[in-house]
Amino acid sequence: MNNPVVLVVEDDAPVRNLIVTTLKTHDYKYLTAKNGAEAVMMASSHNPDVLFLDLGLPDMDGIDVIRKVRSWSNMPVIVISARSDDADKIEALDAGADDYLTKPFSVEELLARLRVTIRRLALMNSDRNADRSVYTNGKLMIDYSAGVAYLAGEELKLTSMEYKLLCLLARNTGKVLTHTYITQNIWGRNWDSDIASLRVFMTTLRKKIEPSPDAPKYIQTHIGIGYRMLKVDE
Repeated sequence: MNNPVVLVVEDDAPVRNLIVTTLKTHDYKYLTAKNGAEAVMMASSHNPDVLFLDLGLPDMDGIDVIRKVRSWSNMPVIVISARSDDADKIEALDAGADDYLTKPFSVEELLARLRVTIRRLALMNSDRNADRSVYTNGKLMIDYSAGVAYLAGEELKLTSMEYKLLCLLARNTGKVLTHTYITQNIWGRNWDSDIASLRVFMTTLRKKIEPSPDAPKYIQTHIGIGYRMLKVDE
């Protein structure tokens, strides 16, 4: 992906300037927004590749921005927030965020998170171009070329991370994928925080594809090991 565009949503001028200067120094294109309404407007009108989002905005909570953006876009959302409680992280991930970076942060880590996100985007685009087949399993269907999944004929509103996770499981139907294997393929690394995030994404994905999340039909959990996409015959 050449010169990806990053939308930086941050009302704190010093932090915003630090992020912008970092992006500029490393030849990334960028846009900025100082509040939630401006962020939603710019996200819809400029279609950036990645969204850097602070949660503590003056006009609305960043969680609401994520939900608004997720209603029409799967662009990766990286939260950059001073909120460090696990509950805040889980709420953001559950709303559709792809990654969560806690303030204060290092410039090196910010760039590393961005590089991983861009590589994931490039891989997803490559997969879509290389694989034109349609996956079917019971009432679940994935159109790889279009990057869309359906359940019983209805389009699933998946975040980019949920779609990536679903495709990884689908391409390995019947195989148990370990936590390490999944996090390496999804995030390109294997940190403890990624395994915690994986559990959150798996929960939200199951809510969207399982008739009864408490009695999963498609995705089976192997406690302490990982997950498996089951073959469903209907």
